[in-house]
Formats: sequence, structure tokens, C-alpha cells
Amino acid sequence: MEENKQVVLSVKDLKINFSTDHGYVQAVRGVSFDLYKGETLCIVGESGSGKSVTSKAIMGILAANGRIMNGSIMYEGEDLTKVSEDEFHRIRGHKIGMIFQDPLSSLNPIVRIGKQITEAMLINNSRLKKKYDDLVAKELVAYKNAQTKYKTALNSSKERIRFLKAEKKKEDSKLKNEPSMTKDGKIYTLKLELDGKILLAKENYKAAKASLVREKDSVGAEEKEKLQEIDYRIKELTSALNDEINGYKQDYKASANLVYQEYKEAKAGLKAKRSVAKAEFDAQINEAKNDSTNSRKSLKETYVPLIKDTKAAYLERSKEAHKEVREYAKGLKAEHLSKVDVIKQTTEKDKLKDALKKENGRYVSSIKITKSEAKARALKIMEEVGISNPEKRFKQYPFEFSGGMRQRIVIAIALTANPDILICDEPTTALDVTIQAQILELINRLKAERNISVIFITHDLGVVANMADRVAVMYAGKIVEYGTEEEIFYDPRHPYTWALLSSIPDINSKEKLEAIPGTPPNMIYPPKGDAFALRSKYAMAIDFKKEPPLFKVSDTHYAATWLLDPRAPKVEVPKIVRTRIENSLKAAKGGK
Repeated sequence: MEENKQVVLSVKDLKINFSTDHGYVQAVRGVSFDLYKGETLCIVGESGSGKSVTSKAIMGILAANGRIMNGSIMYEGEDLTKVSEDEFHRIRGHKIGMIFQDPLSSLNPIVRIGKQITEAMLINNSRLKKKYDDLVAKELVAYKNAQTKYKTALNSSKERIRFLKAEKKKEDSKLKNEPSMTKDGKIYTLKLELDGKILLAKENYKAAKASLVREKDSVGAEEKEKLQEIDYRIKELTSALNDEINGYKQDYKASANLVYQEYKEAKAGLKAKRSVAKAEFDAQINEAKNDSTNSRKSLKETYVPLIKDTKAAYLERSKEAHKEVREYAKGLKAEHLSKVDVIKQTTEKDKLKDALKKENGRYVSSIKITKSEAKARALKIMEEVGISNPEKRFKQYPFEFSGGMRQRIVIAIALTANPDILICDEPTTALDVTIQAQILELINRLKAERNISVIFITHDLGVVANMADRVAVMYAGKIVEYGTEEEIFYDPRHPYTWALLSSIPDINSKEKLEAIPGTPPNMIYPPKGDAFALRSKYAMAIDFKKEPPLFKVSDTHYAATWLLDPRAPKVEVPKIVRTRIENSLKAAKGGK
């Protein structure tokens, strides 16, 4: 962790698969990063690199066929990968907001804008419940974490016993069926050989007999001796056929008896093996049961007091929270009654109401957030995001807004609950360049004013040049380069980062823009080694055999490329990237 910075979100070794008819798509393969308070982390990469999937996992909105296979997403001491959908309602929108890339598909075309902005406020309109949840959240998370750790530790010992029992069953089944299968297979082979030999002998007999019959037909009736001789030879041939067939049958019986004898011996041997294997597995299972019993005792001694303590802390805090909430409710009621009395005593009621509503940004008048209060807050947020004449716009439909204005509405909806983290999933993709710049400037301003942390997802490095604090470059489900904005733009180290920088239009560069050759890999069958090797002209033999680790360039800069290995040949940064870096440095110094 960087010095003097508070980590608000920590993603560790996140792996996500999607089941399809063709296999499992390995969309995210071990992504790790930290998000600090008040910073903008930009995640950059081509479509299909795993950027949006990572953000949806943080929001708990993965598609039904998506599965988190490994890793953790830690927020306020809680692992979001283990949070149920019901529990996610207190986090999604309230603590972590999201802006999607297409505002038109994010908004309901037949519902007025005002209703869409105030909807979340009115659904979750109990100030007392929100106050109570905020007060007990930390203790509740600690209690649930203690329970989860205890259950996980217990399940690990039970899992070992289940595994041993399953292995015992598989081994027993294998030993039980093996001799029978061997016997049946050998007997079947012997029978096939017998049938083949008999068939061949009969074919040979038929051919020989036919030859003798033709010879007999050619002999005259007066040559009786020759005819008798041929009849005798036919009888000998028939007798020889029967003797040959009987010989084959006797050989088959002898071989079959030998197979049966071997089967009996094998069966007896396997029976002995089964007894030994059973005894060995039973001993292992008994040992595992003893270990499990001892482990459960040890875990109980360790975790049960911890669970009791955390539960007691949660219940105690819950009681205190109830008291604080009651006092809070009394305060709201007293405040409301005092203001109502003032309004009743004045002749300029409407002016005073307006003044009270503007006090501290909004007018707290009741335990529930009323429609008028939600509207007042919505109008204020609409002004914050740069929508002029909000009173009029509040009643309009999405189709009456331009693309840029629709995106501002989506941002306003995301800000209604004052989230700590704002995830922007390519929020400028559907906008023209001028509006794109306005939206980026708006996000930067809101981040500074509200001190929120931003995860900004895009496929264009040029978009994030003036708004990122740190940049993570993703390819094929992995972060291939990670560093500050200056390090990524002025000292890039991964060939994929070079390729992305080479494809950015630059008014000062005369070189032709370079397209990245090829296409991203099929993530059902991820490539071995460096996933970008097939598209990189800098690839070495090792890139196709072994995946590179994250090499450390500086304390804040890492890149996963074998080019950073001390044994690798020295490779120059592409000319177009060098030129852009030089131009940017000159511009920063005031040169031309």
C-alpha cells in the first residue's frame, strides 16, 4: 500500500468464469489491485479483456452464468464475493455507485426523468433505518466474519473425511469390477477367434469339396474306380473338417478354462487387496475423524468465545444504536415542529418554506424522505451535473435529452445516495468528442468536490490521459501493466501498452497510426505463456511456454513481460511512442 493513503477497496486474485455451451470462458484470471480514497484508478484494455466483468463483480451484478472461482473483494472489512443479494442492497448504490456506458439503455424510455432520479431515494426513504444500519454495520460485519471463519475451518476437516470416503468408494468399485471385466473381455476374444477359425475351415472345405465335385463330373461313368476314389476323398475331407473344428473347440475350452482359473485367482487376489485397501482407508478415515474431533474442540475453544464476543458487541451496539436512533427521531420531530410553528406564525409562508428547504442543502422535515424532499435533492443534483432549467427537465422523458444530457442524468442517479466509490464503465463511448470532454471534466469535478474514489473503465488510453491517478492495463483477463499515470504514459514497458499508445490519434505526430494485429484469444482455451505473444512482434520463445510474472519497475510500477527479465535482449520503445513521449514532455515544459 502507498504511504499516507487509505485503501477503500481491495481486489485480490479475482478469477471469474462463465459457463457456455462450448465450455468455460475464463474472463478474469487473477486480477489484483487497491483503490485509494479520493483517487481515480483507470482500467484500460480492448473489449473482452475482463474490465467490465471485474466492475460487475464489485457491484454484485454478474450474469447468471458467471461464477467467482477464487479471490476476494474487500470493502469496509467485508468480502463482497461472499455477500448475499439481500445484503448487497445496503451497499449497491448507497456505498458503491455505477455509471454504465450507454445512457439510453440505462434509462427507462417511458418514465419521466424526475421519477427515475428520485426512485431510489423514495424506495429507501427511512432515515431511521439508514441511521441504524450505518451505526451497527461494522459490528455486524465482524460478527458475520467470525461465524464464516469458524464454519470454513469446520468444513475443511469435514471435507477431508468426505474426500477419503469418496476415494474409498472409487477404489473399492475399481477393485470389485476389474477381474470380471478382464474375464469377460478375454472370453469374448477367445470366442471371436474360435468363430473365425471355424468359419475359415468351412470356407476352405467348401472350396476343396467344390473342386472334387467338378473333377467327379469330368470322369466318365465307365471309370468306376476313379469315381469311388473321389467319393472317398470327399468323405476324408469332411472328416478332416470335423476333426479341425473339434480341435479348435477343445483349444477354446482349454483357453477358457485357463481364463476362468486366472479369474478365480485374480478375484481372490483382489478380494485380499480390497480387504487391505478397506482397512487402510478405514484407518485413514478414523484418523481424520479423530483429527476432526480434536480440531473441532480446538476451533471451538478459539472461535466460540470470539463469536460470542463479536455477537455481544453487535447486540450492545444494536441497543445503543436503537437509543441513538430514538434520539435522532426526537430531534427530527422537534426540528420539524419548531419549523412548522415558525411557518404558522409568519405571513410569508412560501418564502420561508423555500428558505428552510435550502438550509444545509435540503430541508429535513420528517422521519421519512417525502416526495417534495426527494425532488428538492434531485433538482440540486441535476444542477450539480450541469443540467440547466432542472424544474422543467425534471418532468421530461429520456428521448427529450441529447446523449450528453442523458449521461448527466445517469451520473445524477448514481450520486443520489452519496456513494464512497463511483464505477464508470466506459461512460463516454456513445458520445462525441466535445461532449466526451465535458463528461470527463464533470466526473473530475464531482470527484474533487465529494472526495469519492473512482474506477474508470475504458478501451482508450487517450480518454484517461488527464484524469487518471493510476492506470491498470488489462489483457486476456489479467493486469499486464500497472502504474501511475505518468509512468504508463511516459515510461510504458509492456508491448500491449505500446500498442495501445500507438493507436491514439495525436495532432503532433506525423507517423501513421498502428493497428494492433490479430484478435484477442479465445478465453475458453487461454493461450499458454504470455497471452499477447501471438500478436506481438517482440515475442520470444519463452513467451509461448511460460507466463511472465509482474516485474517491478518502481515501487508503483509493474509490468508482466519477459522483456524486463535481465536475460532478455534490449528492445527499443516503438518510434511512434517515443515521439509522442518527447512531444508531451516538450509541451509540459512549454516547448513546441
